[in-house]
Amino acid sequence: MRILFACMVMMYLISNVQAQDLTPNPTVLDSVGIDQKLGASVPVNLKFRDESGTDVMLARYLNDRPIILVPAYYECPMLCTQILNGLLSGLRPISPNAGRDFVVVTFSIDPDEYPELAAAKKVNYVDGYGREGGENGWHFLTGDRASINALTQALGYRYIYDPETDEYVHASGIAILTPNGKIARYLFGVEFAPRDLQLGLLEAAQDQISSPIDAILLYCFQYNPLTGKYTLAIYRLVRVAGVITVICILAFIFIMVRRERSPLQAN
Repeated sequence: MRILFACMVMMYLISNVQAQDLTPNPTVLDSVGIDQKLGASVPVNLKFRDESGTDVMLARYLNDRPIILVPAYYECPMLCTQILNGLLSGLRPISPNAGRDFVVVTFSIDPDEYPELAAAKKVNYVDGYGREGGENGWHFLTGDRASINALTQALGYRYIYDPETDEYVHASGIAILTPNGKIARYLFGVEFAPRDLQLGLLEAAQDQISSPIDAILLYCFQYNPLTGKYTLAIYRLVRVAGVITVICILAFIFIMVRRERSPLQAN
C-alpha cells in the first residue's frame, strides 16, 4: 500500500508540472481551428499570384474538376511540410490523376511570402508526385491580405500570427471543393488515407456534400526554450502517456500484491 500511495503522489506531481509547463495559451487556442462549412461556396474570383508571379483566380483551376484546397505557408517550420508530405503520400497510390481529374491548390496564409517560394515548393512536390502532367495539377499560390482573409474565412480556417516566434499558429487540414466551388469535405491531420482522398474526390466530382466529421486538429506551435513550452500535440501526447503510465503502474502493483497474497492464503 505504501508503494501504491507513493506512485500516486509521484504521478500527481508530474501531472501538475506538465500542466504548468506545457499548457498553451488558451487565448491563442480559441483563435485557431477549422469551422466546417460544408456546402458553402468559396469565392473563386479572388485574385492570387501563381508560381510565376502571374495574377490568377481560383476559378481558373476548377474547369469542371474538383479542387483539393490546402491552406499553408511556405516557410512554416513544422506542420505545413508534414501536411504537404502527407497529401503527397496519399495522392500517389490513387487512380485519379492531378491535372486531369482534379487539381491541388496550395495557398499561403502569409501575405509576405512571394512567388519564388511558391515556385520552389512546386518543383519539390511535382517531382515527388512523379506523374506526367503533374505540373498542371498542383499549384502553389501567394496573395495579399484581403484575398487570404476572404478565402480562409470562407473555409472556416482560423489562424493567428505569433509575433514572439514570427510564425503563424494554425490547424492542420485540407478541403475538397466541388467543380462549382462548394466545400464538399474536410480532411484533418497530417496524413491522408488514399481511400479518403479518392472517395472525397469522387463525391466532390458528383457534387455530393459529406457529413461533418470530428476534427482532431494539430496546431502549429514552435518549442520555445525560454518558456519551456511545447506544441499542443505533444502536450496531449504527454498527458495521454501519463494516464497510460499510471494505469500500467497500478496494474503492475495489483498483480504483485495478488501474487504476494496467494501463498499466504494457500497456507
